Amino acid sequence: MAPDLLLGIDFGNTVVKAVLFDFAGRQVARRGVDGTTLKPAPGMVERPVAELWANARAAISGCLKGIDPARIAAIGLAGHGNGLYLLDKAGAPLLGIQSLDSRAAALAADLDASVGAELHAICGQRPWPSQTPALLAWVKAHQPKVYARAGTLCFAKDIIGWHLTGERATEVSDMSGAGLLRLPEVGYDAGLLSLYGLSDAMPMLPRLCQPTEVVGHVTPAAASATGLRAGIPVVAGYFDVVASALGSGAIGPGTASIVLGSWSINQVFADTPARDPDVFMIAAFGPGRFANMDNSATSAVNLEWYVRTLIERNGHKGDAFAQVNALVGRAAMAAADPMFHPFLYGGRHGAHQRGGFYGLAGWHDEGHLLRALYEGVAFEHRRHVEVLRKAGSGIGQVFLSGGGTRSPHWPQMMADVLGLPVRLGSAEETGALGGAIAAAVGTGLHGSEEAAVAAMTTQRAVLLPDPDRKSLHDRRFAVWQRMTTAMEPFWAELAELGRP
Repeated sequence: MAPDLLLGIDFGNTVVKAVLFDFAGRQVARRGVDGTTLKPAPGMVERPVAELWANARAAISGCLKGIDPARIAAIGLAGHGNGLYLLDKAGAPLLGIQSLDSRAAALAADLDASVGAELHAICGQRPWPSQTPALLAWVKAHQPKVYARAGTLCFAKDIIGWHLTGERATEVSDMSGAGLLRLPEVGYDAGLLSLYGLSDAMPMLPRLCQPTEVVGHVTPAAASATGLRAGIPVVAGYFDVVASALGSGAIGPGTASIVLGSWSINQVFADTPARDPDVFMIAAFGPGRFANMDNSATSAVNLEWYVRTLIERNGHKGDAFAQVNALVGRAAMAAADPMFHPFLYGGRHGAHQRGGFYGLAGWHDEGHLLRALYEGVAFEHRRHVEVLRKAGSGIGQVFLSGGGTRSPHWPQMMADVLGLPVRLGSAEETGALGGAIAAAVGTGLHGSEEAAVAAMTTQRAVLLPDPDRKSLHDRRFAVWQRMTTAMEPFWAELAELGRP
């Protein structure tokens, strides 16, 4: 039987998902396995590194149930960026820190104050708490025995690549997204490591590959553990935000990928890296291929908090998110409706920023509150997009993905707020599909990422902005921005009150 399937494996901060696709990008089978989150101290968010492989084995074997592994042509990987994963010198699990960790906040602030501008000039990124080199510098300072044992610095997906192939390798999108590569050359740099205080860490950096490069083949031991066929090529894959963009259909300079998920992910593909200090992150994913990003934890995580804290507080039965959308749909819309700041977990400009509803009146109901929440999230996405535009990113089209796209109202509001047509991809597992796209290119099924995206993705809808609603949101956005500026002194004072 000739191989006719591709396996994409997507590693989030908790869930590992194995998804089989046919060569047209249609999902054939899926299995997800939840992982363990450890919180050993305030601000620390870890995971057992050994569990990554155990969960991947369960996800792969579950996905393959009833399917002949001889049908799999190749495997592609995707995974969350930043955080810190270390193997010891023998390749055994050593440390796993998730990208939600904030233990390095003070160290990152000190680095930013002392060498932030120099770092940005090299890698296009300033230090921040969950950034891989900031966390590695923290381990060096606070856990020197662990640091001394470290043999290889990895990312989440690279751990599985190691177990599948026996090869210690990574790729440029994760490494550049972590601020560990010189840009635009896209290579390791001893001077860059020295600025982080990590001049002795160069031996920890694994072989650097392109995302579509075959890093190795499934070993007999990995085949026995998973049910895969030995010898299947394994392709390096992508930082998950890039993978999700490709899996949603986004490709080419001027194409924007926006993820309406827990994090507000806003990226524009370009052939050169942005050099504006206001741009949060740059990920390179091939020669002349860059994703310029401005992101924050300000998107659908706000709705999740609202549902879990308020709607489900008394043992609510039924689909809470369906109730939310029904309430939003029933609420009449007016220019003076309430507004919302989506900063329940801090904002792009600091953890001191806080969420809040404003402009409430006695005639407003829960639907008005929820639509204000939807709009506030959309406004922060727009603010991020305007940062990217100011930095020179021309935007020709927008592809929207993430859990928020399941709402019948939110995607249209995004089109109205952005004032741009919004395309919705058909795939649910866009990150795993991005991994499969890498596998298709890396093994020659398609000659380029453009060809693979064209052949393996489809759009279920294209939403055009409504002119009247766009005009209304434009007026409200201007007020919302002024309100954000006005709240800054209050947020700073509130943060000060909270300090011991």
